[in-house]
Amino acid sequence: MIKQFWINLPVKNINQSKEFYSKLGFSVHTRADQNDQAQLVIGNTDTSIMLFPESTFKHFIRHEIADTKLASEVLLSFDAESREEVERIAELAVNAGGTLYGEPSEIQGWMYGCGFTDLDGHRWNVLYMDMERMPKN
Repeated sequence: MIKQFWINLPVKNINQSKEFYSKLGFSVHTRADQNDQAQLVIGNTDTSIMLFPESTFKHFIRHEIADTKLASEVLLSFDAESREEVERIAELAVNAGGTLYGEPSEIQGWMYGCGFTDLDGHRWNVLYMDMERMPKN
């Protein structure tokens, strides 16, 4: 049975990435004996995002790394507690060096979200879902 789930991301500069995610409020964990990786703990789940230098990541996958300037391989999404939190995260992402590709806005009348890229061009989606306004089908 699966107990934990890890998402692995290549990064150009591990220290800059740790600083970026810390500024967004992520819990960043590193081991003293391994400065070539970092773990982002996501919410209160057993899901983690592992950050690895591109050379280490490439060794793992034995394949080319997607050029995030040209294409996206994945969209990483997480929830927000309110519309205001979506806006706060968007502001934090920009102030930390990220780029918004989707301004905070209402989606389908019951969601509110934004999209940003991190320092390495990975795309993130932040959503607040108002379940009381969700269409009933």
